[in-house]
Amino acid sequence: MINAIDKPAIFITHDYVIQAVNDAYRETYDIEVIVGTSTCHAISHRSDAPCDKHGEDCPLSQCQKTQRPSSVVHIHNTNDGKSYCDILMKPVRDEDGMTIGFLEILDRISYAAADSQRNKMIGSSDAFKQMLNRINRAAQSEIAVLLQGETGAGKELVAQAVHESSRRKEKPFVVIECTGLNESLFESELFGYEKGAFTGATNSKKGLIEVANGGTVFFDEIGDVPLNMQVKLLRLLETQCYRPVGGLKQKKADFRLVCASHKNLLNMVEKGEFRQDLYFRIAGFPIYLPALRERKEDIPLLCRHFLVTGEHRHKHFSEQALQTLQNYAFPGNIRELKSIVEQSALMSNDDDIMVSDLPPQILGMRSSESEAIPDEVMPLEQAEQAYLEKICKHFEGSPDELANKLDVSTRTLYRKLQRYNIKLKSS
Repeated sequence: MINAIDKPAIFITHDYVIQAVNDAYRETYDIEVIVGTSTCHAISHRSDAPCDKHGEDCPLSQCQKTQRPSSVVHIHNTNDGKSYCDILMKPVRDEDGMTIGFLEILDRISYAAADSQRNKMIGSSDAFKQMLNRINRAAQSEIAVLLQGETGAGKELVAQAVHESSRRKEKPFVVIECTGLNESLFESELFGYEKGAFTGATNSKKGLIEVANGGTVFFDEIGDVPLNMQVKLLRLLETQCYRPVGGLKQKKADFRLVCASHKNLLNMVEKGEFRQDLYFRIAGFPIYLPALRERKEDIPLLCRHFLVTGEHRHKHFSEQALQTLQNYAFPGNIRELKSIVEQSALMSNDDDIMVSDLPPQILGMRSSESEAIPDEVMPLEQAEQAYLEKICKHFEGSPDELANKLDVSTRTLYRKLQRYNIKLKSS
């Protein structure tokens, strides 16, 4: 049974000991699997205790509780380094119905990483892992996927992951931006047009639906499609047929459907702004993308990723700067974080990115709204000078200690003191 499975698989008993293993599993890890001795957690996690003892959900433990198959997403130490794996665990019963062990089947997730890697989704939080689990389930099917999440949460990256993990990965992935499409442009962009169909149509042109043949079509911000065009879109999705503008011959479309919206489409259905039949056609398998504030644990990892893959790979954020970022709401999500990382790196005068290097919107949010607004508004440089003069007049410690409290480097502190001709009380 184990050898008939094409994915990495093992059979383990209640004590986590591997009793059978296939070649695909052996090839996944660089530690030798000794049948009857090796434990699953020792091979996959390099750990001497089950994963639920280290804060992770253990699929074997879940199976024991529910007596049903379970699945989780874990980070495993594979021969390619730390890799995401979608684990499916199934109880195996004897002829009397007694559970004698568990079949574990691994599905490697190639589109996500727990460290900095280009063109991959980055994260390690529970919310991120739950999203990966749903992406992996969707990728194994042809079901229509609806991605829902705030602007900047990475919907196009998720849509691409669904495509690249599906059987259509060798075929095109075509993005259709729904925002701003009028009716004539909608039809000509989607369905193409024949020569002479309208003024300026000097040649025939393929539509995006034909370009995507055999692949995946991603309708981004589908909530922005006007009602009068939703009927034509529904007809395309239901019949998989269309006719180019100015054409007489009907064409057949073969594509996987993925849609995305930052709007609440169900609310739009209730208000009559979005067709109910279209909603149920596109929402076969909804996937929620967590906002960045819902996965704060991933912010330090993402900050490092944007530095390493950008122009400032030698720089790093101080602990206080990272803490400040984790306390920020990030209305623009990952897109906003990337911009903030680039701005902060440029503002930093040395390799350490401090709190003082963060953009104004980050620093401003730390002030209580109930604080009184000063009667006199002064330039920032003048306010900085006044603040430093007040601090240095009373501070008893060393320059290094003051720099640490201000979350700037000692060199930066000296430069500011010199600029404003300020002396420390202790000097």
